[in-house]
Amino acid sequence: MAPYKPQNFGDRLNTAASAKKAALAKFEAKTAVLATVSAEKQAERLAAAAAREARAAERELAKQAKAVQDAQAKAERQAAQAEAKLAEEARLAQESVQEANLEIERKAARDARYAARKARK
Repeated sequence: MAPYKPQNFGDRLNTAASAKKAALAKFEAKTAVLATVSAEKQAERLAAAAAREARAAERELAKQAKAVQDAQAKAERQAAQAEAKLAEEARLAQESVQEANLEIERKAARDARYAARKARK
């Protein structure tokens, strides 16, 4: 076993300075590694953010396209409904005219029967 050798103040200062240098070297080595890792992570975060923005823009475009399609479909439905309504109104008008003509014919036939009955008396 080595005999105990007391240290003087200068030895302790040198030991502390060498320990600080070793800690600083270790820290700088770690920092360099961490810097590359953090740069990679930052690049990944930026890529993910760009992808998110691209997906959001794509969703917005899809949303706008769907809105346009919905508007077109609504316009087509309204046009079809208006056309159906006009056709129904025309059919009802035609039925009304036919009913009026039939009523006129009935009245004429009734008047003719009445006139024939009067003529017989």
